[in-house]
Amino acid sequence: MASTIQALPTEVVYLITAGEVIDSLASVVRELVENSLDAGATRIVVSLWPQQWRIRVADNGCGMNLDDLQQAATAHSTSKIRSSADLWKINSLGFRGEALHSLTTLADLEILSRPLGGNLGWRIIYGDGGKVVQVEATAIAPGTVVTVSHLFGNCSSRRQGLPTTAQQMKAVQATIHQIALCHPRVTWQILQNDRQWFTISPAATTGQLLPQILPQVRQGDLQEVKLEIPNPLNSELLTPNSSLPTTSASLRDATRTLSTSPHSALSTQHSALNLVVGLPDRCHRHRPDWVRVAINGRMVKTPELEQTILSAFHRTLPRDRYPICFLHLAISPDQINWNRNPAKTEIYLNEIIYWQEQITQAINQALSISSNNLKEAVHTTRVSKLLKAAEAKGSYNFNPQNPKTPNSSLPTPNSLKAVAQVSNTYIVAEHSGGMWLVEQHIAHERVLYEQLCDDWQLVPVEPSIILYQLSPAQVLQLQRIGLEIEPFGEQLWAVRNIPAPLQQRDDCAEAILELSWGGDLQTAQVAVACRSAIRNGTPMNQQEMQILLDNWQRTRNPRTCPHGRPIYLSLEESALARFFRRNWVIGKSHGI
Repeated sequence: MASTIQALPTEVVYLITAGEVIDSLASVVRELVENSLDAGATRIVVSLWPQQWRIRVADNGCGMNLDDLQQAATAHSTSKIRSSADLWKINSLGFRGEALHSLTTLADLEILSRPLGGNLGWRIIYGDGGKVVQVEATAIAPGTVVTVSHLFGNCSSRRQGLPTTAQQMKAVQATIHQIALCHPRVTWQILQNDRQWFTISPAATTGQLLPQILPQVRQGDLQEVKLEIPNPLNSELLTPNSSLPTTSASLRDATRTLSTSPHSALSTQHSALNLVVGLPDRCHRHRPDWVRVAINGRMVKTPELEQTILSAFHRTLPRDRYPICFLHLAISPDQINWNRNPAKTEIYLNEIIYWQEQITQAINQALSISSNNLKEAVHTTRVSKLLKAAEAKGSYNFNPQNPKTPNSSLPTPNSLKAVAQVSNTYIVAEHSGGMWLVEQHIAHERVLYEQLCDDWQLVPVEPSIILYQLSPAQVLQLQRIGLEIEPFGEQLWAVRNIPAPLQQRDDCAEAILELSWGGDLQTAQVAVACRSAIRNGTPMNQQEMQILLDNWQRTRNPRTCPHGRPIYLSLEESALARFFRRNWVIGKSHGI
């Protein structure tokens, strides 16, 4: 019997490989743009003619000489790696040498390029399989222009299976946005059918760039943290002698770009973490669609790190709301295996638990209130709303005779100093940059909640708390969170221990009944914190207010309560000065 297993023809192998790498207009844009970035480009122009299945990407990168151009589109040709060992020290966005060759299998490909310092540019047209079919000298500025025409012209079924043009353009825009976030210093110009579609201006940091991509978010709504973190102890670090080959001008420029990027590793002993978060008291999303992770210049899908981010924001946002967070790690290449997906969007990351711990600490730092992030932008509209609210009748408590307390004798320049209480609800706090209004109940709720999370204590109670007519589900729920409960008679139940904060409360029975209605331990902790926190309408003296402010500032997530409500309103001195026109010249401002 003849064998039914045969080796595939070369052209079929190339077609299958091409289909893995190039599957849409967006994938073409991604591959070409990544080549531009590897070439050190600081300006990229992308032109699209979707109805004609044509794409052009022009950049001001290092360009290619004639020899490199003639090899650029052959199968698995690249300037970025030389051997299998180089796969474990990838410092570039592209390295497989598949993109341009795949494009010659699925489309018509033309490249114009001139190297930096070169006197002449070249235009090459490639045929099927990456063979050069036409070469001519051309006038071009240093850089590269790649034109892909008649994409999927030899695979009509592929065109028919793709989404609509509008959906493909949306995917292209999302692809460029993701790449731009990873490379904020690059200028982008995107054209569709010879008309400008959108642009992205360069920015010093990702946090400054993000509002261009999410217009509903203001820069003052974001907090950016940049950290240098040590590599895992058992990481096999690269040494200067084991870096990638630098025989290619393209690779040299790409490596130089990475080394000067704010996202690149700062040294072989350390990695860099760049984090941009939307402050939970100011912005959040209905879906978890803006939890983004990038590693070494490329956006990736990593469910483990994404879940770490969501967990770090737990109990800081309203129900069914999700954070805005962009995380960029620049880590030693030997920590990453990019060979998980042809599009390089999924990776294997070594020491995943270590990186999860570092990310959690960075988010906690971004959400805290410290001297580094105390000064915040405040809009005049917020000041106006506050002053309108203050017009309503109310009282405030102020004790100027004893301004110094054991906890606030000489506040540091960036600490909060309790000044007054408005309507027995809001604490007026002063700092060197202006004033804050802090809602006392939810600030205390945040303090108690974190204390309960750190130390969930159940204390015995005498006499026992007697509850009436509990269902089996309620009894099981109380037992689930650790309470000792047993029958005490007909339809009666005795609770022998309770959470410590409820010990001194008169409404302890009502609180226990509330805990019996379901939820996990964290839900119970939130309920106990809310029930135990100081009530709005309760008078406080200055020492009590100061103690609460000090304890609140030390919490891990001081911006919102466990239900996601904002705890404070900040009013900068500069905003107050603008509102009261303190910059006016007396006399001239009154027409005298």
